[in-house]
Amino acid sequence: MAFGGLDKKPSGAPMAEINMTPLIDVMLVLLVIFIITAPLFIHAIRLDLPKVAAQPAREMPQTITLSIDDSGKLFWNDQPIGFDAMRGRFVEAGKASEKPELHLRASSGTRYDVIAQVMGAAQQAGVERIGFVTQPVVDQRTGARPGEKK
Repeated sequence: MAFGGLDKKPSGAPMAEINMTPLIDVMLVLLVIFIITAPLFIHAIRLDLPKVAAQPAREMPQTITLSIDDSGKLFWNDQPIGFDAMRGRFVEAGKASEKPELHLRASSGTRYDVIAQVMGAAQQAGVERIGFVTQPVVDQRTGARPGEKK
């Protein structure tokens, strides 16, 4: 690092100019690296794929919506259900060839132990895909959701 000049006169003031040599060296090294690696990004395998007029098949996985209110009551696809009956339905769903997804909707006032018991019962029965459903935040001033313009 250059903190002084080559002149023989000792001066107490620091050098007020920026030393551009290290910056130019770094830029030249980066330029060489980009020149060498740029051709690697354009190589691709050209394939002639067949053209098909059929619509793509989209399999929608079966979903189970399990709602829990503040008091801990359970609702299986909007139908009230008891905890033991829910376990039985989880066992049936776990034995199916195509395992369904569980969409868990819990109120903000629901106790965590109820949610943990439901998740544990689902995992024991073989339902492995569990998702939490939430409500998006709405801006009070504009009434728009995040990422939405109004």
